Amino acid sequence: MLKLVQFRPAFNVRNMSPFCLKLETYLRMTGIAHEVVWASDTRSAPKGKLPYIVDGDVTLGDSSLIVNYLKSKHGDPLDGTLDTQQRAQLLVWQRLFEDSLLYPMIYCRWIEPAGWARISRIFDKMPVPLRWFVPQLVRGRIRKTLHLQGMGRHTPGEIVRFGAQYLAAIETQLGAREFMLSAAPTSLDATAYGFLAQLVESSLDNPLAAKAKATPSFVAYCARMKQRYFADLA
Repeated sequence: MLKLVQFRPAFNVRNMSPFCLKLETYLRMTGIAHEVVWASDTRSAPKGKLPYIVDGDVTLGDSSLIVNYLKSKHGDPLDGTLDTQQRAQLLVWQRLFEDSLLYPMIYCRWIEPAGWARISRIFDKMPVPLRWFVPQLVRGRIRKTLHLQGMGRHTPGEIVRFGAQYLAAIETQLGAREFMLSAAPTSLDATAYGFLAQLVESSLDNPLAAKAKATPSFVAYCARMKQRYFADLA
């Protein structure tokens, strides 16, 4: 059976990684049999990140590459009937989540003071002396990554405004739809839920989470997705 290696649930979310949650959601949406393997050490991951899958003699990282692999092996029940324009729209919206919204979310979680005050608790169970320096080491690496990517060069207010703009665009696209792209679910909904759940369902306190929690369509969307695909975990 396919093994999905991912982080453990945390902060009231099935997975604190939007990419892990995206991939598990996709597997549940398509009905592909799988076993979840909880992990925290990324050193053995094929790309040094979680999630990854082990499927027989295939070990593969990166959620998008994995989805493409699963489509080639199991067919494409979610996106198979989309036309060319819909496929283009799906890719654009996916990239907004994964290449744009991602970085303000990372900033609000790891750098913004209120977010850091909460997420730093994941290190509380580390033994001394690791607990004295590992949290700031990890935070420093994330700060450097954000600076190199470009988002970290902006002021805190500018970063939050970027994130709010992305959320506003997503809210407009979702509108009164049940799903992000059409009347039926697509793989974009796996991505959307993977990201929006980090804000709507999470107990983490930061400006983007507050905005998402105050957006009725996001709250209703996450509730629908959770009930439809994760009801067995209630």
